[in-house]
Amino acid sequence: MSDTRFTWRGRFGWAFYDWANSAFATTVVAGFFPVFFKTFWSADYPAETSTLQLGVGSALASFLVLFLAPVGGAIADRGHRKKAGLALSTGLSVAATAGLFWVGHGQWLTAMALFVLASIGFFMAMVFYDSLIVDVAAPGDYDRTSALGYGLGYLGGGLLLALNVAMTIWPHAFGLAGRADAVRWSFLSVAVWWALFSLPLFLFSRERTDGARVSAVQAVRDGLRELRGTARDILAQHEIWLFLLAYWLYIDGVNTIVRMAVDFGLSLGFGQESLIMALLLVQFIGFPAAIAFGWLASIWETKKAIYLGLCVYAAISAWAYFLHDVWQFYAMAVAIGLVQGGVQSLSRSYYARLIPEGKAGEYFGIYNMLGKFAAVIGPLLVGVVAAMSGSARLSILSVVVLFIAGGWLLTRVDARRAHPSTGA
Repeated sequence: MSDTRFTWRGRFGWAFYDWANSAFATTVVAGFFPVFFKTFWSADYPAETSTLQLGVGSALASFLVLFLAPVGGAIADRGHRKKAGLALSTGLSVAATAGLFWVGHGQWLTAMALFVLASIGFFMAMVFYDSLIVDVAAPGDYDRTSALGYGLGYLGGGLLLALNVAMTIWPHAFGLAGRADAVRWSFLSVAVWWALFSLPLFLFSRERTDGARVSAVQAVRDGLRELRGTARDILAQHEIWLFLLAYWLYIDGVNTIVRMAVDFGLSLGFGQESLIMALLLVQFIGFPAAIAFGWLASIWETKKAIYLGLCVYAAISAWAYFLHDVWQFYAMAVAIGLVQGGVQSLSRSYYARLIPEGKAGEYFGIYNMLGKFAAVIGPLLVGVVAAMSGSARLSILSVVVLFIAGGWLLTRVDARRAHPSTGA
């Protein structure tokens, strides 16, 4: 019997949210906030102090999400309020991001507080958003739907970032006073973009409503109580905890490459313009590539497509060891763009196949918690190897270990053992 919840409009509305929220990840997190924080909001402090302020704020947001993500997921499942949780989290992030427009010179504490709130809302929204995939798509459509979301995210985030970069390069062409004014307006544009393009999800995507719906207060109580049970249940399900361990290792490697690429480029003496161009390359190549990975998984196997992405990432780590010229850095960005969205999207869709029905919020809470906690082993590994060897190139090469270990563990996971009626 067909399920009327699984409509094309519902799947597209869900995927389009990635187009909406990726603007925050590109323009704010990866693009302008770190630089503007140092040069405008915390300009009166030494560089080391502003780095500490930025690091503490980012760590605080990560630490809070580490605990809030699984709790929020459990509450969403008990109260059938995934869309409500998504709306609340999105509203928090949009308001905080818009607030950055009005933060004046030297007001670093206000800017950091808003950034922390926006980051918490962003990552909490991903818990509810990811868990909604089981409500808008049938299992056979998980790969293509998840890939469409990541593809649209790369395209949407890249388009707004390109516009924001143009605003900072030619502020007077946009009627702005200067680069600082352009950056402030860029933050506001992210808030408007995010709010506007979130509407298709709330209008067209339907959340499953079968089962008892409890009050918000009761959902909180039950969610907190069941969180411990969820962790215990995961440990009792071999395929799930093994996948999560594999995912934690290889996504740590993915995040490490993404985070270290810019720093690595700077250490080689490449200019900021080159780094921005590389970031835009990743975004625009990531759009068709992520969708292509969804198509590849539908005719091949999801795990094989993930293996392909991990092999490319391992090759990228090795390539970085021999990197000297800007064109090589661009080539590395192209390679990352080709596989990054595929690895991320297919990991999400494969995990959706493993989890029990009716537990998506709780289980994706744990999934997102691990994703947020990733990029811990990798940076530590890079730092230790660099300190011991004195070679930045060798330290990047060491990340290959994470892709090999995560990929090997993934070979031990079989979705058919978790749900005999589904394939891998």
